Amino acid sequence: MPEVRGVAGLEAAAGVRFSSIGAARDLTERSLVERQKRVATLEADRDATVVLMGSWGRSEVTSESDDDFMVVFEGPSRKDACPTIDVVAELLGGRAPGSEEIFGKQVWLDDLRGKIGRDEDSNANLTRRMLFVLESVPVCGDATHARALMGLLTGYLEANVKDHRPPRFLLNDLIRYWRTIAVDFESKMRDRRGEGWGLRNAKLRLSRKALFAGGLLPVLECYRYASDEMASYLGERMSVPPLDRIADVFVDHRALDAGVRSLSSYDEFLAILGDGDKRRQLTELGVDAAAKPRSTVRLGWWGRRRLRSAWEADCGHR
Repeated sequence: MPEVRGVAGLEAAAGVRFSSIGAARDLTERSLVERQKRVATLEADRDATVVLMGSWGRSEVTSESDDDFMVVFEGPSRKDACPTIDVVAELLGGRAPGSEEIFGKQVWLDDLRGKIGRDEDSNANLTRRMLFVLESVPVCGDATHARALMGLLTGYLEANVKDHRPPRFLLNDLIRYWRTIAVDFESKMRDRRGEGWGLRNAKLRLSRKALFAGGLLPVLECYRYASDEMASYLGERMSVPPLDRIADVFVDHRALDAGVRSLSSYDEFLAILGDGDKRRQLTELGVDAAAKPRSTVRLGWWGRRRLRSAWEADCGHR
């Protein structure tokens, strides 16, 4: 019988159940099949893949999730590339991507790979590259998606990688991405004068941080491998959701208590995101209001503790 890995492996080893994580994964699987059926008749170039990211790539879809997607092409940039964004958006038919202009775009692999570390490697290009590696799932063009993922990983591993050492080129870009997320959060909060602080802060401290950790841990685990084995290892690791990568490390290093505490908090976080009323309250919560326990009472013990800590941390940076 195959060994149970990922979140299910941690549940089995610790004798616990993360019900909200499980429910989100079930919904993700059902919704992904439904999205794949919608695009089954899509006319697409042979070098194209339509990928969903965000909660889709993390297997954390809730009733409030957006359809964050990109159309990625292996070939050179061209004006007549197919499919167009409008056609894909119409077929998917879900909630529109956010307003940051990261998603809902045609993207070229040459840009994602060829601009790494250069002046023209914008924050948007970095974000798309990292999200493609860390949390993307194809709804069509599976083979193209697999080749593009390995193409990005091997692009990082061409840079003087040593046996049994974490690949520093990939490690540095991953850290750069986390710093970009953190700075972007602060910049947007200033521009929006704190609007949406509660939900964005919670996502930064949980889903964004889990995404970063889910990429960081496999990179650090590369010390176990020779340089010519790293691409295969990283390709396998990046093909499973970030929480599975994190859970595996807790189990492998026999840190079950820490693993259960961490994923239990995340489980409660997903429960809040899936509850329309609590999510709405969290969205409306401002940084000043988070200092008042009564304003967060309906979020429960987790919400009060986490948001109080977030408020104190933000005040400490002022």
